[in-house]
Amino acid sequence: MSQTAPPSDIANPSGEQLTLPQAIINLQGADLGLRVYAAWWLGRFRVQSTEACDLLIAALQDQADRTPAGGYPLRRNAARALGKLAYQKAVAPLVEALSCTDFYVREAAAQALEKLGNITAVSALLALLKNELPGTLPAPEPPQLVQPFDAIIEALGTLGATEAKAEIIPFLDHDIPRIQYAAARALYQLTDPSEAGQYGDRLIAALEGDDLQLRRAALSDIGAIGYFAAAKPIAETLAENSLKIIALKGLLEVQLNQSPLPQLSPEVNQIMTLIDGLL
Repeated sequence: MSQTAPPSDIANPSGEQLTLPQAIINLQGADLGLRVYAAWWLGRFRVQSTEACDLLIAALQDQADRTPAGGYPLRRNAARALGKLAYQKAVAPLVEALSCTDFYVREAAAQALEKLGNITAVSALLALLKNELPGTLPAPEPPQLVQPFDAIIEALGTLGATEAKAEIIPFLDHDIPRIQYAAARALYQLTDPSEAGQYGDRLIAALEGDDLQLRRAALSDIGAIGYFAAAKPIAETLAENSLKIIALKGLLEVQLNQSPLPQLSPEVNQIMTLIDGLL
């Protein structure tokens, strides 16, 4: 998919290039296609506007745009956009969105809360991990995905929720590999560095799997935690160089934070050499 074009199901119905004033108008209009596209556009291009963000928060309660299966596409795009726009006022509305009946709204809200980095969301995310929600949520297929466990677990890891470790550990043996990877990623982040390597090593092992999609997922998770021991395995993984460079960039950022400039550590130089090789 193009880096600037929207997904095929989020095309601009008007066919015109959008501007911020027009996006704000569209978000308040009656055309659902234009509203969905405006929400996507604001997030994709990270267009900063308090007025637009407040309209996106309002869209988290939208009732008009609903699929026959009961999903809320506008709510999903609004949640994703609010995370990308780093709008802290959205934390409480996104926490409320975690109880939406739409699985993908809950997933988008968890991912947005991870990006916002506000620890006040931890208790709600942990409750979602335990499936402790008011009312009854419909269970999608497959049934083991009653919640967006990978998004929830990754958010808890990024937010430093050490109180969630005991709840996350069982997910290392989940039936779905990418949820196993999310658990390893979070536990690496939540564990003392002297013991965290065991979880990073699980992700390195995943780089040798047969499924390309799972290798891509493991690359993303390793890049997110910056596990240096994975540098050479990342470069040797059978996947696109662009994804390997993104993962190595994650490692590089961690090492740069630990290495005073202009004297770079051997680890930084090694990662830069691997990136040069991929380029």
